[in-house]
Amino acid sequence: MSESDDPVQGLVRSVLKEIGEDPGRDGLQRTPLRVAKALRFLTEGYEQDPVAILNNALFDVSYDEMVLVKDIDFYSLCEHHMLPFFGRAHVAYIPNGKVVGLSKLPRLTQMLARRLQVQERLTTQIADTIEEVLSPRGVAVVVEAIHLCMMMRGVEQQNAFAITSSMRGAFQVDPKTRSEFMELIRHTKQSFA
Repeated sequence: MSESDDPVQGLVRSVLKEIGEDPGRDGLQRTPLRVAKALRFLTEGYEQDPVAILNNALFDVSYDEMVLVKDIDFYSLCEHHMLPFFGRAHVAYIPNGKVVGLSKLPRLTQMLARRLQVQERLTTQIADTIEEVLSPRGVAVVVEAIHLCMMMRGVEQQNAFAITSSMRGAFQVDPKTRSEFMELIRHTKQSFA
């Protein structure tokens, strides 16, 4: 589909008219194109398969300690107001004979975030996918996010943020494993230089 054929542009023009704007005025003439391109980018996760992202980088190993990638930045749109929410995800698993390339955990997180989402579902979808593909001994996901729908409208809370978690297997049943994960995600990154 070419840019000029994108039906989202016509819809954006209609929205601009409905809110009392003139889509033909100088500053708004290219806005429908820009918004359509932005929405396509911010929702490109619908065109990707989360399982395929992990399956392309699976490796057999005998490693059985925690694998953690923390401070994974993401941006998403809430499905209720289509306003941004963004933050960090911390993703860990305990292998059961297989590991996945470390870069695949941020790729998975970003792909799932590029759909209309709620933070709770994003958190469980990350855990579900890792569990499905790797069958690990445990999975832990913690997501921290700021929601513009809470800041800009509604309750207008400028300093509130949300934390969600999904603990599976060893992270759910073993307090020591869960505690180790929680302690590790509290640590701030030190310079490696």
